[in-house]
Amino acid sequence: MTTTSSKSRNTKDAWRLGNAGRILGNAVTRFEARVLELMAHAGHADTRLPHVNLTRHLDLEGTRITELARRAHMTNAAMTELIDQCEALGLVVREVDVSDKRARTVQFTDAGREWLAAFGRAVKKAERELLTEIGPEAAA
Repeated sequence: MTTTSSKSRNTKDAWRLGNAGRILGNAVTRFEARVLELMAHAGHADTRLPHVNLTRHLDLEGTRITELARRAHMTNAAMTELIDQCEALGLVVREVDVSDKRARTVQFTDAGREWLAAFGRAVKKAERELLTEIGPEAAA
């Protein structure tokens, strides 16, 4: 049973569920889940959202670990763990940085570049689906 005070409270608190940030956050979550679903259908079921976080910050010519961590707003240790996982999946490899032998860069492997191409196709398909769902007016 809903009382007048709880109806009033629900109306006053509605902003918590319906604010733009929450709606956009939910949309991002749904979009990313769809992309990962499409990736699984394309034979890449082992990759997860954190792996995408690494690969979205990785330059095609390679990037230092410290720079990847900075871009992803992560600690070096957390980024190193992601790199370990992506290395185990065969997506990336660590190499000595030619400009500083003490540093390491992360590079896509050939399999990683193939994964990246599949990821790009999944993103494009998810975008088309989203635009169909929300319509051109909302998209604009």
